[in-house]
Amino acid sequence: MNTLFTGADVFDGARSGPGSLLVKDGRIAAMLPPDAKVDGAETVKLDGGVLAPGFVDLQLNGGGGVMFNDAPNVKTLTRIAAAHASLGSLTILPTLITDTPDQTRAAVEAVEAAIAAGVGGIAGLHLEGPHLSIARKGAHDPSLIRPMGEGDLAFLCDAARRLPRLMVTLAPESVTDDQIATLSGVGIIVSLGHTDAGFDRCVSAAKSGARLATHLFNAMSQLGNREPGLVGAVLATGALDAGMIADGIHVHPEVMRAALRAKTGPGEIFLVTDAMAPAGSNISQFSLNGREIRREDGRLMLADGTLAGADLSMARAIRVICNDVGLPRDRALAMATSVPARVLGLIGSCGMLAAGRDADFVHLTGSLELQGVWQKGQPIGVKSG
Repeated sequence: MNTLFTGADVFDGARSGPGSLLVKDGRIAAMLPPDAKVDGAETVKLDGGVLAPGFVDLQLNGGGGVMFNDAPNVKTLTRIAAAHASLGSLTILPTLITDTPDQTRAAVEAVEAAIAAGVGGIAGLHLEGPHLSIARKGAHDPSLIRPMGEGDLAFLCDAARRLPRLMVTLAPESVTDDQIATLSGVGIIVSLGHTDAGFDRCVSAAKSGARLATHLFNAMSQLGNREPGLVGAVLATGALDAGMIADGIHVHPEVMRAALRAKTGPGEIFLVTDAMAPAGSNISQFSLNGREIRREDGRLMLADGTLAGADLSMARAIRVICNDVGLPRDRALAMATSVPARVLGLIGSCGMLAAGRDADFVHLTGSLELQGVWQKGQPIGVKSG
């Protein structure tokens, strides 16, 4: 059956304009003019706004009331994926933060099994730690942080062979350049984060194969007048992309604006949610490595006030980028779709709308509130985003 979506602009991953979207058997059959008529097609008339590709989120730790770290299994991943799909993120990298070797192995096995079982939207795995800097640990358990050993390197290389995508956040001072080169050489997306390393060390890590920085400005060496740190390395190094938590809490809008102006290309800044268990749920607290985290006024915090992930949807991040930072709508949408898809090497299958691709898309109102989500052409429930 054909379904024609009309009445909204269509953002294809690069630019938007008036148009219609024809969907057949779970795939996009055609991108058509706004006044198109298709005989026999059911018409869905939208009230303005914009149709955009499903969001692509490379950093989320939980959702639907559960944390990946608490129970790294297929059941947990299914629940997390469903929660984020309802919020418009249809391609995700479930993220395990620093944990024990047993939990890390379980996470790899769970993602492998979930993908084999056809759990929708899971593109691979993001391991955030344990090879970080205690000085920049954030909410990570310092007792579990350690330098990378040869056994760790072998484990990660094996995991990369088992998973379609593996992203690893590490601190340059906890690994060697040879280890980074080995990880990159087997296809692992190496991201720099939770680090106190200086500019030169970070640039060296990038030259050895690191490609990203994790949650720009947070848990990393800052831009100073004599030591530019990882922030300076990201802005000055075209080979580095960077995720950013655009909730207006983790990074001030004026800082985001300055970074977006200063970033050297071709590397780009893209959006991540760093979402935790509350995403897609109404829970007010949860635990992380045995520590209670409270949800208050748009923040997730440990008892001492340390931020622990974000209470953020991708749609709200887009609104912050447009309304508070001042970017045009198309650029903000790209930061949540085509840019992270490129980072994952999946620009041919997600992050853009084109004939022949899966009909994974969202409808945002004129004020960029999430109005609808379709996965393989089927509508799914929408929670406030």
